[in-house]
Amino acid sequence: MRSTGTCVLLTIVTLGFYTWYWWYKTHDEMKQHTGNGLGGPVALILAIFVGIVMPFFSSSEVGQLYERKGRPKPVSGTTGLWYLLLGWFFFVGAIVWFVKTNGALNEYWRSQGAQG
Repeated sequence: MRSTGTCVLLTIVTLGFYTWYWWYKTHDEMKQHTGNGLGGPVALILAIFVGIVMPFFSSSEVGQLYERKGRPKPVSGTTGLWYLLLGWFFFVGAIVWFVKTNGALNEYWRSQGAQG
């Protein structure tokens, strides 16, 4: 689990480079947990070269974690539209996307017994 506020702060302090770590680590953890998904190395390559696709992939994979457990998906690939459509407007869309996606991911890990 990763604190949303801490992640936002680290993104600002590192001038955005922390996002590459976040995408690598979260996708690596999801793939280890389920055996499905992009995995860390592929997520990192996509983040570096075609980063605009990552909000869609990330939200989709988080939603699939819930779906596999028979729970309603709090986020899906379409959640990435927040990032795409409003990300330019003072980062409002990017922040909304991240709060929704990271929050859903944290809640999922909490439901699996993670402490944080």
